[in-house]
Amino acid sequence: MLDADFFRRWMTVTAAAVDREAERLTELDSPIGDADHGSNMQRGFTAVVAALEKEAPDTPGGVLTLAGRQLISTVGGASGPLYGTLLRRTGKTLGDAAEVTEEQFTDALRTGVDAVMALGGAAPGDKTMIDALVPAVDALADSFAAAQAAAEEGAVATTPLQARKGRASYLGERSIGHQDPGATSSSLLIGALVEASGE
Repeated sequence: MLDADFFRRWMTVTAAAVDREAERLTELDSPIGDADHGSNMQRGFTAVVAALEKEAPDTPGGVLTLAGRQLISTVGGASGPLYGTLLRRTGKTLGDAAEVTEEQFTDALRTGVDAVMALGGAAPGDKTMIDALVPAVDALADSFAAAQAAAEEGAVATTPLQARKGRASYLGERSIGHQDPGATSSSLLIGALVEASGE
């Protein structure tokens, strides 16, 4: 069973991973975006950790809903609303339960990913965070480690694609050959589940 502590750990581990990788995320964002994805994500997850230390909700749903709210209010560009929607919708789907099963979490995260697709209008293959999140949710039924591998694979697989959504889509064919920064940060989020669970 997964409790509020697990979800707090997930957010803390994600914040540490984003901190470590912020420079690389910004480098990936330079040729096809605004060159601020790393710093935006860093600011957002630092705010999430600070909010959770101050408020500490006692349910998994509460932790993720609070985290999503923080991301929406602190991350610039499209990433804030997209990441915020992912976590808020996942949290709301989990409801008020004190503990959830991995299966319930998988179903809730899928609802969150669907909400992101509806908000951004992106589908798999459009060279966005969806390319990491959809395979990750599909693999979550097996294990957190399988989800991490699927997300990382999905992020790398965005490199040869031409962007059809988001800022990178304005570049047309020039977006080909660059790994998508949003898919890359999404793979960090999914990968953090492994460390949070001690798998």
